[in-house]
Amino acid sequence: MMLAAAWKKNDKKASVLIITFSVIVFIAVAGLSRITVRVNLGFDVHLFAKANAIINSCVAVLLIAALAAVKSRKYLLHKNLMLASMVLSILFLVSYIAHHLFAGETKFGGEGVSRTIYLVILFTHIPLAGIILPFILFTAYRAMVGEYPRHKKLAKITWPIWFYVAVTGVVVYWMISPYYV
Repeated sequence: MMLAAAWKKNDKKASVLIITFSVIVFIAVAGLSRITVRVNLGFDVHLFAKANAIINSCVAVLLIAALAAVKSRKYLLHKNLMLASMVLSILFLVSYIAHHLFAGETKFGGEGVSRTIYLVILFTHIPLAGIILPFILFTAYRAMVGEYPRHKKLAKITWPIWFYVAVTGVVVYWMISPYYV
């Protein structure tokens, strides 16, 4: 049996909030390349990057578990796993902003095939990471208002992109972390 709607449907309000939040996050993240705050936090600021990789790993695992749960018709478990994924993604966003704010940009120092692989992954990861947020929020909204056919249709687009972004975020960390100064 499907879960009852948790929220009252208000598509106009939801659309305005989701688009506004997504635009603000996009602008904030895009602006990070122009701002670096040099302060001594008392620890290596690249710990934020390591935390991001751990968080992304957890999100990827939760997404797989949530997919398995929904395929097994364990809808409450699916909902809880997806909400946990969203909470971790918010934590990731805060940590990501902190890392780039305090550490600045890091240039990849590899050459040859490793550089090509890194750039291909990075150049697919960045735009997909940039567009996935509103998809995640609209997909969650459709579930929370009980519109499960629309939720499922969106989830077929959202889930693989979100999963790819989470996994490639970890790969990007592994590849660039040796070049942190």
